[in-house]
Amino acid sequence: MMKRKDRGSAQINSGSMADIAFLLLIFFLVTTQIATDKGILIRLPPKPDPNEPPPDIKFNQRNIFKILINSQDDLLVEDEPLRDVTLLKDMVKAFVLNNGRDPNLSDSPSDAIVSIKADRGTSYDIFINVYDQCEAAYMEMYGEKVGLTAEEFRKLDRSDPEQKKLYDRAREVGDDGKPQFPKQISIADPTKYGGN
Repeated sequence: MMKRKDRGSAQINSGSMADIAFLLLIFFLVTTQIATDKGILIRLPPKPDPNEPPPDIKFNQRNIFKILINSQDDLLVEDEPLRDVTLLKDMVKAFVLNNGRDPNLSDSPSDAIVSIKADRGTSYDIFINVYDQCEAAYMEMYGEKVGLTAEEFRKLDRSDPEQKKLYDRAREVGDDGKPQFPKQISIADPTKYGGN
């Protein structure tokens, strides 16, 4: 009878385990899609020249549509409480398109300014809802001028000459290149009453 050799227990080569783990890590890093938040797209004005005095700008108070948001997310629109934020879009449109008819509203679209002022404790949700309503009012006004919905106007591709003409006609861009029906939404510095 032949004697069997003791081979010992079978061992797994663990040297390649690190390679496999590394390859799996790379696979998941490459194939995973990371969500990116976009935020609010706002074009900020250039920084003022410190050597020049600030310009003396005077506005007729009639041309400023005031929206105040306190730390409890309550709205005060033109010194009146407003509970339903969705009513704001039509209020902004009526204010901007007044053309001097109502003495309590703006003189003309080029003079109308929508001013949003929040408190430090105001939630982002209410601020963004208010801003969206104001933006939607302007998109509707521009779209209506050229027979489009607000969504269709928003999707115009300005690199296409035909769509650029529609866009310019809606915005009434003059020979000087400036819109004569500008979207003037002013965001004032928040007050420090209710927040940190």
